[in-house]
Amino acid sequence: MIYLDNNATTRVADEVLVIMEPYYREWFGNAHSVHGLGRKSHDGVEDARRSVAALMGAEASETIFTSCGTEGNAMVIRGLLESGAQRRKVVATSVEHPSVLALLRALEKNAQIDLAIAPVTPAGAIDLDAIRALVDDETLLVCVMQAQNETGVVHDVAAVADIAHRAGALVHVDSVQAAGKIPVSMRDLGADFLTISGHKFHAPKGVGALAIRKGLKVAPLWYGGGQELGMRSGTEPVPSIVGLGVAAEMAQKAVREFDRVAALRDRLEEALLGAPQHSISINGASQRRLANTSSISFHDRSSDAIVRALDAEGIYVSAGAACHSGKVEPSATMKAMGKPANQAIGTVRFSLSRYTSGEEIDRTIEIVRAIAENRPAVPTG
Repeated sequence: MIYLDNNATTRVADEVLVIMEPYYREWFGNAHSVHGLGRKSHDGVEDARRSVAALMGAEASETIFTSCGTEGNAMVIRGLLESGAQRRKVVATSVEHPSVLALLRALEKNAQIDLAIAPVTPAGAIDLDAIRALVDDETLLVCVMQAQNETGVVHDVAAVADIAHRAGALVHVDSVQAAGKIPVSMRDLGADFLTISGHKFHAPKGVGALAIRKGLKVAPLWYGGGQELGMRSGTEPVPSIVGLGVAAEMAQKAVREFDRVAALRDRLEEALLGAPQHSISINGASQRRLANTSSISFHDRSSDAIVRALDAEGIYVSAGAACHSGKVEPSATMKAMGKPANQAIGTVRFSLSRYTSGEEIDRTIEIVRAIAENRPAVPTG
């Protein structure tokens, strides 16, 4: 198996599993119980909070645990609207994750917000002039990804935040894809809200975090026992939270090692671009990108067919965004970048991890070349 779909999800690190296990079997108390087991769980949660806050460049007192990036994004958007804010305009880019864009469009349809969408360039960069034109004194919130999940393009979030703050608007940064691959800092980015999801950096599925800048008022999505600083009532999943904390510590260290991952990504792209039989293009190649991400358009080919052919060889990738896998029509991101249809429908995303080896990339190059040239691959072994 060669797993190159790490932007969709990652395997849980062995070190994370080891630290989680006792919290299922031995230290299983409710983190809000006052007895010894409860205190042990509480300490695990708070230790993890400090580690996750450090990954996000936030303070522990600003950090709450969520189930995923989608929930964190919804908590920001819905929570602001229900907090008594007078402004009702929201600005987002055309390449935001569906958990942001689909929610915003639903709120617009219900006349709860005025929505403005800022375009991106054909290279996938945010059009800052469009942001300046759209953000005004009616704008409540600007939503922007730190790194795009399909292309890996890293956006100039600090510039967007400066534009927003000059107009008195707040800024929500989706750092789900960025965390663990590039530095993430709520302060440096100028974010008022920042979301991450553990399963993108070798923590379990079902746990993430949201940082809310101190002093901001956001209504909780639901009420109950007042857990998570009163923002997310419900008994905490202590083992997952503890695992997230360990994964966050590992992710901070791993960022320094991503030059090796970038070299493997570049080796893949250069080998495929260098084959004269191929007609391909690399999406976002002129921009700063996540070191692990390669969005490759195979011209006049079906991405679904390529993904299935790779799957038959034990190589796992995705067609466009993972949440759109299996669909042949261009993804929303490819449409937003204005890609011609014959390129957009053949777009395949290869996303590496810090565990990806050179041997795996070399084998992938051989298999992809064979598929692109409609010839049998050379067997391994």
